Amino acid sequence: MKRETINTLVVLALVLCISVIFLSMIHQFLMPIFLAGIFSAMLSPVQRWLTAKLRGRQNIASIITIIAIVLLILIPLSILIGIVAAQAVAVGQSVTPFVQRFMEEPSDLTKYVIKLPFYDLILPYRDVLIERAGQVVATVSNFLVNSISSVTKITVQAIFGLIIMLYVMFFFFSMGGKLLNKILYFLPLKDCDEQRLLARFTSVTRATIKGTIVIGLMQGIICGFAFFLADIQGPVFWGTIMAVTSVIPAFGTAIVWIPALIILALTKNYVGVAILAVVCGLISGNLDNLVRPRLVGKDTEMHDLYVLFGTLGGISMFGILGIIVGPIIAALFITIWDIYGDSFKDYLPAVGPPPADAPEPADRNEQQESDGQSNDISQR
Repeated sequence: MKRETINTLVVLALVLCISVIFLSMIHQFLMPIFLAGIFSAMLSPVQRWLTAKLRGRQNIASIITIIAIVLLILIPLSILIGIVAAQAVAVGQSVTPFVQRFMEEPSDLTKYVIKLPFYDLILPYRDVLIERAGQVVATVSNFLVNSISSVTKITVQAIFGLIIMLYVMFFFFSMGGKLLNKILYFLPLKDCDEQRLLARFTSVTRATIKGTIVIGLMQGIICGFAFFLADIQGPVFWGTIMAVTSVIPAFGTAIVWIPALIILALTKNYVGVAILAVVCGLISGNLDNLVRPRLVGKDTEMHDLYVLFGTLGGISMFGILGIIVGPIIAALFITIWDIYGDSFKDYLPAVGPPPADAPEPADRNEQQESDGQSNDISQR
């Protein structure tokens, strides 16, 4: 083996080993660094505009941008999280008594249940069913409360990660371009492939921020206001839940407001039914179809299934931040496989049209006769 080959292999081994050790050492800071890169890239036009207004004072413009992020985004978000946590506890405590009272008192649902042919069979177990239903609802409500509480707790680690993100953003504003060029230089890819990955990352990030977050906030605010008008407890909590569920294609906020509309109809609150049907169904439901094409355009170029599984998988792996990270990873997954197909197209076999279905023999005897004839021909 040549000395140059040995030297190359040793360098590659050292790069891999030291990189793995370093990334393992700072793994708890990777998400704040990643978010700092995303937000600094999106807010860089604002920072450049401030730099021009301040006559080239780049550091001062970066500090003003970060202060604006804290005042306009982080502080209102912290207040919203506190309100959502308080309303989640109140909703969880009120759901079980409401269900028990709803099942014990005569209602339209009870009238329909009495007409069932097997009602006499379930009548002796009515109290047991009510108790079990109350336990199930209590379990679900406790799960929601615990989940919301775990997400909304401001821990020392979260505050420290936020400080790291803002600190890294300050340096990304000034040296982000140089760092990006350095990363692209170290990637052993063609320049066209690197630009393809970068363009895909940028477009999906922009679409995720504009489409998922902006439209989710709009739908959450509209539907939460509808819950407030319908006199449903915890409108801020339910509005936040609907802002999160709005990322699910085809279903979105309907996962929350349709069951609420059914409950209002069963309790004969027809005014609330009309409010939810008009505000949530007509206004918020059509908002996605009207606003998303204008906000997002063709930035994602991904099928709804990729968006769905990317979002849900991102949430399960990264928590609430997975709403942003999940679709980005899904888009990079699609793009890297496209690059693989282009790079190895000379080695990959061509795929033709599927073969037409061959006619099947009429019965088994004909199949055996044809097999026997073919065996005789082969023997001859």
